[in-house]
Amino acid sequence: MSRSDAEGAAAASAGRQTNAPVPVPLTPARGAGAGAGRPSAGWALMASELSVLFRRKRTVVMLLALALIPVLVAVAVRVSSAGSSGRGPAFIGQISENGLFVALVALTICIPLFLPLTVGVVAGDTIAGEASLGTLRYLLVSPVGRVRLLVVKFVAAVAFCLAATLVVVVAGVLIGAALFRVGPVTLLSGDTIGVGDSLLRALLIAGYVTVSLLGLSAIGLFISTLTDVPVGAMAATVVISIVAQVLDSLDQLSWLHPWLFSHYWLSFADLLRQPIEWSSFGSNALLQLGYVVVFGALAYGRFASKDVLS
Repeated sequence: MSRSDAEGAAAASAGRQTNAPVPVPLTPARGAGAGAGRPSAGWALMASELSVLFRRKRTVVMLLALALIPVLVAVAVRVSSAGSSGRGPAFIGQISENGLFVALVALTICIPLFLPLTVGVVAGDTIAGEASLGTLRYLLVSPVGRVRLLVVKFVAAVAFCLAATLVVVVAGVLIGAALFRVGPVTLLSGDTIGVGDSLLRALLIAGYVTVSLLGLSAIGLFISTLTDVPVGAMAATVVISIVAQVLDSLDQLSWLHPWLFSHYWLSFADLLRQPIEWSSFGSNALLQLGYVVVFGALAYGRFASKDVLS
């Protein structure tokens, strides 16, 4: 890395940390293929991106808010004894009998709104946030290139999806174990598995939900390349997730449902059978991959031809 590259990367990192604009470098920006022969530059950018993302107060607050949801569910069931009253969904009724169900109930509550909301904030901020801060041009001056920058941004968004899902599951398991009895779990197929196997199923479900959010992350990345206003990209991504779920609930549009990225979001019940039914997992993964390919290509087409002035 040349001296000008190092200075540009350092200035970009400083600007991202302080949320302050930085001056435009004197060195001309490199092309889309810059840095193709320097894989170390890509790994350095990945480490920097993950560090910046997970050290932001906004990210920490969102993860803490997600962790609070299973805590509120468990405390509410514990205080009101709703699990033994015969009211509410079946899973909530089983929390008082086995604390491991707290994680499952919390995920079911988070999937329709809270997880898409947080993912929309992170994905919508990927490119537009850098442009708003005035650091996008510096990132392109350093030996990275636009394709690699898009990949790094998407991987960081996926990392947040995984972290957010695991936070809900881990918080649910911990608060469930603290407030309720923990024991063998009866699956939907009628089979009973031990606590260890139950925890593995919970991690599988977390993986399923993470995969389910990949399509939304790709959509957010594409929208983020269309504007320099991160709030607009965030809002548009969240609105799209809500619209997709509304469309998925209309029986008149049943022909469209299998093509909606949100269609399989709540289909992780097949992972609670013995043996595990993997068909919905595979269908979901294939659908999300299609969204990643399509919107990743659109993001590249837009970003590769975009004049970066900020």
